[in-house]
Amino acid sequence: MSAPAPSPLAIVEAEPLPRQEEVLTDAALAFVAELHRRFTPRRDELLARRAERRAEIARTSTLDFLPETAAVRADDSWKVAPAPAALDDRRVEITGPTDRKMTINALNSGAKVWLADFEDASAPTWENVVLGQLNLIDAYERRIDFTDPRSGKSYALRPAGELATVVMRPRGWHLGERHLTVDGTPVPGALVDFGLYFFHNARRLLDLGKGPYFYLPKTESHLEARLWNDVFVFAQDYVGVPQGSVRATVLIETITAAYEMEEILYELRDHASGLNAGRWDYLFSIVKNFRDGGEKFVLPDRNAVTMTAPFMRAYTELLVRTCHKRGAHAIGGMAAFIPSRRDAEVNKVAFEKVKADKDREAGDGFDGSWVAHPDLVPIAMASFDAVLGDRPNQKDRLREDVSVAAGDLIAVDSLDARPTYDGLRNAVQVGIRYIEAWLRGLGAVAIFNLMEDAATAEISRSQIWQWINAGVVFENGERATPELARKVAAEELDAIREETGEEAFAAGHWQQAHDLLLKVALDENYEDFLTVPAYEQLNG
Repeated sequence: MSAPAPSPLAIVEAEPLPRQEEVLTDAALAFVAELHRRFTPRRDELLARRAERRAEIARTSTLDFLPETAAVRADDSWKVAPAPAALDDRRVEITGPTDRKMTINALNSGAKVWLADFEDASAPTWENVVLGQLNLIDAYERRIDFTDPRSGKSYALRPAGELATVVMRPRGWHLGERHLTVDGTPVPGALVDFGLYFFHNARRLLDLGKGPYFYLPKTESHLEARLWNDVFVFAQDYVGVPQGSVRATVLIETITAAYEMEEILYELRDHASGLNAGRWDYLFSIVKNFRDGGEKFVLPDRNAVTMTAPFMRAYTELLVRTCHKRGAHAIGGMAAFIPSRRDAEVNKVAFEKVKADKDREAGDGFDGSWVAHPDLVPIAMASFDAVLGDRPNQKDRLREDVSVAAGDLIAVDSLDARPTYDGLRNAVQVGIRYIEAWLRGLGAVAIFNLMEDAATAEISRSQIWQWINAGVVFENGERATPELARKVAAEELDAIREETGEEAFAAGHWQQAHDLLLKVALDENYEDFLTVPAYEQLNG
């Protein structure tokens, strides 16, 4: 008797979108379905392993480098694959979602790389998922343009040699895509984003002299990197492109991954391009994993935790040393400032901070860094030009002077700063304002002159949770309690109503965002990712 035919991938609960048939072809959906059947069971096992590891951290309040992989770290002979020409010089990278205007502006920005983001800078509405893919296809085919309906300004691509190289970021392993199911089970968003992009663009990009390049978010272990590597090997064979066409840069934005940087590069070594230091998600991960570890793990206000904090220096310097030891690029963190069109003094101060941040990263040995706005590209470029000159990178700078012990990475109590009442208020403000925009389908949001994404909302709500559960007393004598958080949130909601006007307030999702923030900040059972319950409330 022959085996039953595999169940088809189904599109559910989705209104038709313009030109969706160009993305959701039968062949592309068959590929995504095959990825799901082969790899989702392992994804599920690894998510369960995350929970087990978190329980172990709760029991021990510590982390260490893995004894079972000591041989990988001790073996000096292995290196990652050489960087392709299009990814050899990464001195400035711009990040942002894949809407049509951003696609053109990012490619034209003067940055060496554009992180085309389907993850934290994109709310995963079906429209954003599908049309984002279409925009990238159109960009590679040079048939993309955009006219702003409000200003009438038109946007078009510069010549090919002036465009940034695209490195696409799919969603993390934990998120499902409810609009694509097999046997009623949502396909992981990571496989949807990766699968559609790879299927349509792998050959096209190679023909353009580039390739299918990816940023891998929220990775927590080398076993998760191994899963991605197996996905890449299968996908390249399936589509018929050479093995090694894929290049992946892994965001080291979880505290557990910081202890497995060499192992992550080793698992991906034929496809690895580098590692990136993702600041806000990293702090969020520390809070999440050590949330019941007592006072020594209580973080102060997020803006008080700069990259010069001892435990953050340990993390970034270890990342540079690890990457360069293995021939990989080390990419620095985000400059999130959004220039003001009205306040030159705000810009002057902020630009000086961005310059100092990028000067430090270039001086530490990073090969490039991130910015959130095109106006910051020249500032970051100047910092790296000053160190690199005509060289594409500084991977020859091995940083053998760096020595980081396991405890250095979690020495949160090395900070002098303490949580403040203003920090609580800022966490509430950013949380409500970001979640409201996310529920409207916006993932990258300018708030108080900073480009915020899901990572900053995560650290905001996590700090509220941590401060309350640790019984923090602020400098004004008030204790962090659920009642205080509710009071501050109510005041912020009133302030937003006054700021926006009653009509605009009613048209938004403000009350819904307020309620969701308080739920994930105050529930006794800590929610691993706020985007999971938020996705249930996301229309489209």
